[in-house]
Amino acid sequence: MAKKILIVDDEVHILELIRFNLEKEYQVSTAGSGEEALEILSKESMDLMILDLMLPGIDGIQVCNRVRNQKDLMQLPIIMLTAKNEDADRILGLEVGADDYLSKPFNVRELQARIKAVLRRSSYDQQEPKNHYRIRDLNLDLESREVRKNGEVLPLTAKEFDLLKLLMEHQGKVLSRNFLLDKIWGYEYFGESRTVDVHIRHLRMKIGEDEEHPYILTKRGIGYKMLREEGREE
Repeated sequence: MAKKILIVDDEVHILELIRFNLEKEYQVSTAGSGEEALEILSKESMDLMILDLMLPGIDGIQVCNRVRNQKDLMQLPIIMLTAKNEDADRILGLEVGADDYLSKPFNVRELQARIKAVLRRSSYDQQEPKNHYRIRDLNLDLESREVRKNGEVLPLTAKEFDLLKLLMEHQGKVLSRNFLLDKIWGYEYFGESRTVDVHIRHLRMKIGEDEEHPYILTKRGIGYKMLREEGREE
């Protein structure tokens, strides 16, 4: 069955452009406002949302925040669109839970590539030989796609879950930013190592990491390393 995508933008020509290029491969729904998008999401499940940052009324940031704070929606993949080509807007989108972003005007083929990458990385891999990872009180379950700490489910986004999963799969090994970009985002993301840093920072906050008892170590100028299951660095 075709994946279902919700496009949210107040510019009709943008909605129609994206719809026209996606509807042969996906089931496409559209919304012209944040309020309409939230109404649709309350009634129908989606596999991905393309969300404009600058919306009248409830803007893209608010929509993203509300989605990430709802248990049944928190892992919905989100690609954020912004008319501003500024680092601050990109970082803000990532920090509120967007999985990816694209600046207007955008290339439709690039949008299609990013959609495929996000959907691929957010899907559960049935061939995964191991379905559970643990580091001290942090437990990741692939079957339920949940991360628990001391029994409490942590509100991770789909991208944060996949990033933590990749780090746990390679416990004790330093993973470069480029490696993480390629494996998690699924395409070359040249010059955007900040994307990884933002997600790592957000992930650290959610898993309750502190300097004395870290889960993830930063290797300056290289990337990141997840401590082994017993919590010690070799």
